[in-house]
This record gives sequence, structure tokens and C-alpha cells, in this order.
Amino acid sequence: MSDPKSIPSISVNYEQRGTSARSNELGMRPMQERAFQKRGEQYLLIKSPPASGKSRALMFIALDKLENQGMKQAIIIVPEKSIGSSFQNEPLSKFGFWADWTVEPKWNLCNAPGGDDGKVNSVKTFLDSDSKILVCTHATFRFAVDKFGVDAFDDRLLAIDEFHHVSANPDNKLGAHLGDFMTRDKAHLVAMTGSYFRGDAEAVLHPEDEAKFESVTYTYYEQLNGYEYLKQLDIGYYFYSGRYSEEILGVLDPNEKTIIHIPNVNSRESTKDKIREVEHILEELGEWQGTDPDTGFQLVKTSAGKILKIADLVDDDSSKRDRVSAALKDPAQKNNRDHVDIIIALGMAKEGFDWIWCEHALTVGYRSSLTEIVQIIGRATRDAPNKWRARFTNLIAEPDATEAAVVEAVNDTLKAIAASLLMEQVLAPRFEFRPKRPENGPTAGFDYGDDGYQEDKPNVGFNRETGTIQMEINGLVEPKSEQAQRICQDDLNEVITAFVQDKDTVERGLFDEEAVPEELTQVRMGKIIKDKYPELDDEDQEAVRQHAVAALNLIQKAKENLAGGGDETPSANTALLDGVRKFAMDVKSLDIDLIDRINPFGEAYAILAKTMEPGRLKRIKEIIEAKKVSMSLDEARELAKRALKFKQEKGRLPSLTAADPWEKRMAEGVAFLQRKAKEEQDA
Repeated sequence: MSDPKSIPSISVNYEQRGTSARSNELGMRPMQERAFQKRGEQYLLIKSPPASGKSRALMFIALDKLENQGMKQAIIIVPEKSIGSSFQNEPLSKFGFWADWTVEPKWNLCNAPGGDDGKVNSVKTFLDSDSKILVCTHATFRFAVDKFGVDAFDDRLLAIDEFHHVSANPDNKLGAHLGDFMTRDKAHLVAMTGSYFRGDAEAVLHPEDEAKFESVTYTYYEQLNGYEYLKQLDIGYYFYSGRYSEEILGVLDPNEKTIIHIPNVNSRESTKDKIREVEHILEELGEWQGTDPDTGFQLVKTSAGKILKIADLVDDDSSKRDRVSAALKDPAQKNNRDHVDIIIALGMAKEGFDWIWCEHALTVGYRSSLTEIVQIIGRATRDAPNKWRARFTNLIAEPDATEAAVVEAVNDTLKAIAASLLMEQVLAPRFEFRPKRPENGPTAGFDYGDDGYQEDKPNVGFNRETGTIQMEINGLVEPKSEQAQRICQDDLNEVITAFVQDKDTVERGLFDEEAVPEELTQVRMGKIIKDKYPELDDEDQEAVRQHAVAALNLIQKAKENLAGGGDETPSANTALLDGVRKFAMDVKSLDIDLIDRINPFGEAYAILAKTMEPGRLKRIKEIIEAKKVSMSLDEARELAKRALKFKQEKGRLPSLTAADPWEKRMAEGVAFLQRKAKEEQDA
């Protein structure tokens, strides 16, 4: 067995402050306390990572709404039956709260036998009863609304867990019902999710509905920074050629507690024989010793003599798979690190799956959904004794020049890079940007480094309590409207999601040597903002654009500065902050023009060059170069707008012979429009 390969990755260090599990006098952890402070809101959206305690936060809020806010009943709605167990009875008064969470067994419909038809009738029986709390699946609830109408749920709390399953798409019945409930305005809604990406395939809510929700956001950084044990999270991708089952040992360490998600049978990475794939992984790990009669786990002896207990959730034999699944959920084994070593799954062991000992989430094949990626990573980010490091690895088949589907393979590669860039944003501390002005001063709670706050230059401060990096930037446009302020404060990741998922943008940024960074940061990002937020005026659109570009590019520069230190490990807990501060100190003036001149994909390409075979990397570049279009009409129009701003500032139009590539590109945009106008005139 070869040693696992080192994979280029994002590596985020955390402080082990121990606050994430620390409770107040009511028994509430930090995220739960933050959510409870908003308990009076009619529409509440809780965005918080896995393991942060969303289920219990809901219990506190629901009990208050039942006791103090006039709600008749609370209905908890979960995507699948297994997640219903998260809302079982909890003795909250034991930890300081004024009531316990109690669900009568007959009203946890996730445990009830039979199909949805009978359960729908049970919902009506519950609505007509004096009972207070019901737990059911999304499907049961949808059918109940169809049968009994929206008005049957007046004056009730509807709490939707794993809210990302909802969609504004008309074909999504739960999303349509949600809109109906908000139009009637008689129920209270609490929505909870650990992975809320509006840019993920379908919008979750219509913008006008989302504006009615009060948000509670608890970041990944806050959650992981407050852990007692886990202090490092690595995320990386690794390209392989041939069959993944023959190369998986290159990235799989049998000494790490691991969940392996094998590829969907319809994916490029699949061999189309999922059972044989599992058998091959077992063979690669060692010598099969039989099956544990109690748990159904496969027993494999490694070359080092260790007996691995491996849970196979891929087997189509439901009796075998159910026995393994039941063994994994055994509450008596929850705190037993030695219960199982490796879990192999296909569609299972993602959302709501709680195995605190998981150190490595190893996923084969690109996952098109950011939500799914966040959910999978969440399997490894639980805190557990002596668990210091966790990692997520995405195995992706290298594009092969001989493949008929080479373009699809290239697209998967670009999407994996995009997902990696997004996860950097999700895992990093929150940025708070403000323009550098003479009247500025230090903000309470922020540490500005050894030299303290400097009045004569942009400062970088860090608030350890909130996990916020404050940066002063010359020339930064501030958002004026309430919506633009909200976007800049809470939703920059949504903008960045749309930007890095734009295939043309990623291709230009990674492989076009002639691309000028401002084309990406100003023109392409500008167009995305205009399309996404057409209701904002020009100044607010520019403010959002600048804030999004700054958030993306400053993390890239921080990584570059840290990588430049060779094999030195940056100071634990402050690695990203150190990189940001180093970049800010190394430049003469930290201004928005400088940030716009950074290619957001430069560091991603450097990682790609390290991990992919050079010939295949060259082939990808050739494929993308072959379809490159010099300029589109939309790009030319955006360049012309930037050229007009250039003229207002410089007193002249950009020149086609300018030495500065950005000025030259703006001039080309103007010339392109002039040619188009002449062609139309001559036609």
C-alpha cells in the first residue's frame, strides 16, 4: 500500500476556543442564543453550518411561540424520515430552559408505518386536536396542504428543516405552498439550512418573498473556531487517470475515519458496476476477513495487521443495507470511536448523517450541486475528542485527449475549481470593508496588529469574537440602499457563486493568457451584478461589485502570500489573517483599482498546475483556446461604459496603443461598437 498523496488544498486553521459547545444560563449554545433573540419574527431564516445545533434552536423558538406568541401548534417538516430523529424529546429544563421539548410518539409521523396517504389524514387529526407538536416529512406536508388547503394551518408555526430542498421553481410544490402561506400571512415560518446557495441550480425563494425573512447567520468560521478539538480543515481536489478504484489508495489513509462517496452510476467516473467498485476498494485496502454478524460491517485486514470495520451502504440487498444503517445509528455507539472505520456510500451518509468521528470525506466524481458539497463536507466537521484535523477530497477523472466526452471532462474540472473557490469563501472569516477616510478611527473589539491603528494608511483589524476581518480600502464605494447594504454584509457569497460558476469567466481567468484581470473583475462581475440585482441603481451595483471582488481576491492574495513562504507553516489560528495583513503591508496603497487588477483565478491555476499531468493541462488549454471569442456585444457595451468613466477621470478616451492592457481593452470595446454601428449603417 503506497503512502497517501499530498493534495493541494485550502487549509484553514481555527482557534479551538471551545465556545461552540458552551451554553448560557438557558442551555443555549452561541448560535441558538443568536436565533432565540429573533424569536419574535414571523418569518425567520436560520443559516448555520452542520452540527451548530439548528434542531435545538428550533425547539427553543417553537416553545416560545406556543407559550408566548399565540401559536396554536408547531409543525416540524423534515426532508426525509431519518432526520425526524433530530426532533425527539429533549429535557431542555435540565439545562436551564423553562420547558421541555416533548413530541407524543403518535405525532412523530417519521416513525409511523405506511405511506403518505395515511399520514396525511394523521396531519388533519393533529390539526383538530389539542396536541402541540407534530413532526413529518416534506412530502407528507405537501400532500396535506394539497388536501386541506393553506388556511387549515392558520396561527401555526411551520418549521422547515433543510430548507435548501425548497425551490422557487413552479414545479417545486413545497416552494409554491410557501409562497401561498406568505401571501395569506396567517402562519409563522422558520426555515433552517446549513447550505443556502441561491445560485445553486434553482432559486430557493423569490426575491420579494425572501425580503420578508429576517436572517440569522452563523458562519462556518464561527462554528469551527469555537470547537474544542478540531483546529484544521483541508479541502482539495485530486485528478486521476484510469479507474478510480485502482487509484483511491493514493488519497485514502486507512488510519483516518473516512466516508467514501462513490460516483453516481451515470457519471463519467463510474465503471457502471457499483458493487464491483466497492469490492475493489475492499481488495485494495487489504484481505477480507468476513462480515461482523451483529453490525453487518465488512472486516478487512490491512498489510499492517489492522482490522478495518467497513460499513457498505451501497449494497442493493435492502436487508443487509438496513442492518448496516441501523448499526451506524445505534445511539449506544455514538461516542465509540472504534465502532466503525470506513463508510462507503452512494446516495446515503450526506445530509443529516451524524458521525462525529469522521476525519475524511472522500468524494469520487464532481458534484454539480454546491449544496451537496457543503453537506458532504459537513460530515467531517463535527468536533470530537482528539480529532485535530479533518479534510474533504474530491477525486476527479483527468480529461483524456482520446475521450469522446473530453469537453464534458473539461467542464467538470472547471466546476471543481469553482467549488473550491467557493468553499474558501464559506470557510473564511467574514470581511467587513470600509473606505479609508481621514475621519476613520479604530473600531472597538478589533485588533489592528502590533502597531495598532494607523491613521495614515489603510488598516486591517480582526475581531476574534465575531470572526470578522475589517479592511480599509481607498476608493471603495459604499452601498446606499438597505438592500445593497444587506448584500454586502450577508450575501457576497451569492454574488461570488454566480461569478465562479460562469463557465466563460472561469475559462478566461484560468487559461487565456491575454485576458486582462479587469475584464473579469469589472466587466464580467459587473454584468453578473446587473443581471442579478437589476433593481439596484448604478452606484449600488458598483458597490456590490467592489465588495464581492475584494472578498474573492483578498483571499487569493492571502493564499499566495502564505504559499510564498515555502514549507513554513503560518502561525496557527491566524493563517488567513496573516496573509491578508502581509498583502496590505506589501503594497504602497491598498485601493480598489489594485484589487481589480488581481486575477481571481491565478492561485487556482497554480494549484491545478501542481496536481494535473502537464500534457492534459495543455490539452485543456487548447480546447478552451479553440472556442475563444474575441469579444461579445455585451462585453463591448460594458467596456464602453468603463471607457466613459475613464474619460471622466482622465479627460480623454482610452487609447488602442496604450501600454496598459486594461486601457487598451476598453479602447477595443469602443472600437468594436463603432464597427458594429457602421456595419448596421452600411447594411
